[in-house]
Amino acid sequence: MYQKGLLLNLLYTVLGRYEEKKRHNVSFRCPFCYHHKNKLNINLENQKWHCWVCNAKGRKIIYLLLKINASQDIIDEILKNIGEYRNYSKDKNEKTHYNVSLPKCFKPLWKKQDDIIYKHAIKYLHKRNIGKRDILRYNIGYCSDGAFVNRIIIPSYDVNSKLNYFIARDIFPNSKFKYKNPNASKNTVIFELFVSWNKPIILCEGVFDAIAIKRNVIPLLGKFPSKTLIKKIIQNKVNEIYIALDDDAKLDSIKLSKFFMNYGIQVYKINMKEKDPSELGFKDFWKLLDDTKEYTFSRSIKDRLGD
Repeated sequence: MYQKGLLLNLLYTVLGRYEEKKRHNVSFRCPFCYHHKNKLNINLENQKWHCWVCNAKGRKIIYLLLKINASQDIIDEILKNIGEYRNYSKDKNEKTHYNVSLPKCFKPLWKKQDDIIYKHAIKYLHKRNIGKRDILRYNIGYCSDGAFVNRIIIPSYDVNSKLNYFIARDIFPNSKFKYKNPNASKNTVIFELFVSWNKPIILCEGVFDAIAIKRNVIPLLGKFPSKTLIKKIIQNKVNEIYIALDDDAKLDSIKLSKFFMNYGIQVYKINMKEKDPSELGFKDFWKLLDDTKEYTFSRSIKDRLGD
């Protein structure tokens, strides 16, 4: 539950004097039309805001702050106050420690080996259109024994080049368990080392999709971003996000699109045409992306109704 007094003080530092209305509503001078009366209404409980003069409005307080270029310190404090994400680090410079390490059996695939598993691993990656450059870039390896035997290992590194997760995929088709997760939290940003936060971000489902897309892409390892990823998107004031979930996740794509639009982020929901990015390949995927128009709230309503 938010602390009303603290939240009001934080908003006061940005918007100036206010008038308290009924229930959770507060009115400020509008920073868009500069009307001489307090016409910008903010509901502190549901976070919706609306100016009754210029009709500027939004569904999240953070959206308002981003639009008026509020300081990052204020944004951080308000995020903590309204509980948009938990376990918020008090110290921005605090070093993150990940409880993850590569398997002891890990061998890099860029280094040629004589064993049969190496050959099968290379063959498997070739079938997925992953070549030498990708193997080097992502430091892809494999295990020929141990707990991750017969699996390729795709490491993920954070912005400081520290290992924050890895994906272990079985290379043989008769495996009962295609993926084996490490004993580590997924609450991180996969492939963060290759992300430029000041450019449009692409979100996809899996690591093979991300490797096919190549540019400024983050795999979700599922249908929805981790809390850490959401936090970094907000902190870095990302303006545009492209969503490239598989066609069998249409409802998840709509939900995810609406979530980011509530923060004032321009969203582009890519129509994958019953193929995932790894099936499409780099060129065909980017053709789809270039043809994708901005997603809107009205479009999301039609999609949910099946129009």
